[in-house]
Amino acid sequence: MKLTYLLLAGAMASGAVVAADEAVENPVTEKGVVKIEWKDPKSFRDVKAASDIQSRYEMRTFETLTKNLNKEASKILKPNQKLEMQVTDLDLAGDVRPTFGATTSDIRVIKDIYPPRITFTYTVTQDGKTVMAGDEKLTDLGFMHSIGRVNEKPTRYESKLLADWMKKTVAPQL
Repeated sequence: MKLTYLLLAGAMASGAVVAADEAVENPVTEKGVVKIEWKDPKSFRDVKAASDIQSRYEMRTFETLTKNLNKEASKILKPNQKLEMQVTDLDLAGDVRPTFGATTSDIRVIKDIYPPRITFTYTVTQDGKTVMAGDEKLTDLGFMHSIGRVNEKPTRYESKLLADWMKKTVAPQL
């Protein structure tokens, strides 16, 4: 009898872990003037978790990128303007490598042969009307060599890529 309860409890616990790792199909993150829809994250080139549950890592990464882009966008966009994006591919800087038993988790190795990349469409709207729109495929091949403050935050390379795009592409057209 006790064995039956233990097996049932074990099955229910493993089902809860699987349910916790289920990702939203097309998650949407929104912060301030920025709204991003992440289209089919399972097909993204590289948003692999090194030491976390994949779905939780993806959402944390998406939320961080949205928050960081909002900081830049709120400086550039005029009042009543909003930036909406649909991201179709994301490749984080570096590559996840197994540690072969040295630790319980993998590690992300950052080298200049693994640059950050992001592909998206965007629309800047003001009072519901489109001010500008376009498609972008961004890559920063020199991400390891940029001069600036030392920043140890996750997604620092991807956030810089998006901030530079805002300054060089969006700001001059507004």
